[in-house]
Amino acid sequence: MIGTDATLQEAAELLGVHYMTAYRYVRLGLLNADKVGGMWRVSKAELDRFQEIPPPAHAANGSGDGRRKAPWAERLEGRLAAGDSTGAWGVIEAALAAGSDLDEIYLDVLAPAMRSIGARWSVGEIDIAIEHRASVIAMRLIGRIGPRFVRRGRTRGAVVVGAPAGERHALPISLVADLARRGGWEVSDLGADVPAASFVTTVEQTDGVICVGIGVTTSAHLPAAAAAIEGLRGLDRDDLLLVAGGLAVESEEHALSLGARAYASDGRQFTSLLDQWTSPSTHRTHVR
Repeated sequence: MIGTDATLQEAAELLGVHYMTAYRYVRLGLLNADKVGGMWRVSKAELDRFQEIPPPAHAANGSGDGRRKAPWAERLEGRLAAGDSTGAWGVIEAALAAGSDLDEIYLDVLAPAMRSIGARWSVGEIDIAIEHRASVIAMRLIGRIGPRFVRRGRTRGAVVVGAPAGERHALPISLVADLARRGGWEVSDLGADVPAASFVTTVEQTDGVICVGIGVTTSAHLPAAAAAIEGLRGLDRDDLLLVAGGLAVESEEHALSLGARAYASDGRQFTSLLDQWTSPSTHRTHVR
């Protein structure tokens, strides 16, 4: 056993596989490696961890026997943290090939990977530059996957989503926007740092808006979210669903205290709320 980091060639020899197989492990996020001086290097701890995993878990399609779901989020996190955009896309492709749905890619792979990276930055485990780089790669992944969410045919109505003034996290908004598009909605994605008045203007200038979703990641921007919701309530439209969500919004009660009519913990719940709001049998029954 080696006592220090190994080159990828040394790692391949230790694992008893061809160099290209080890390289494929890295690109699929199965084996975490960092590029140092233009060369991939694998830590002793990572090699020990990899060797302890049962062989089926190394398969590109997950468990290999259907009994264990591959840890795609963890694999993607490793590639994002390493700044490996090609490897990150390789993880996405592998997850899709293994049968993951588009919604699962967003909500069970990409979102958890980015949340973990954000948490690691918040406790000082990684530098902010790594978090920013990972966010850029994640947005590029969304750019590649996003068109697959567009559903052909007539839209079910218009939806506006965005983050309030001061909030710089646009990635969660993009995820929700694509999930709503897959549900057949026409979405105006305003992105991050949207002034309260701009939410109102967008609703006024867009035909058929039935919902506005406001996502808040950082608690410091909750007052800005409340201000945006207050402005939207000023439109005096009982048919307009106002949804608050994001990491900074802790519960339904919290969302209601901000003035929202409903709370969405993630994109799945947001699209479910849209379905409820427009269903004749449940309209305004389960959503305030």
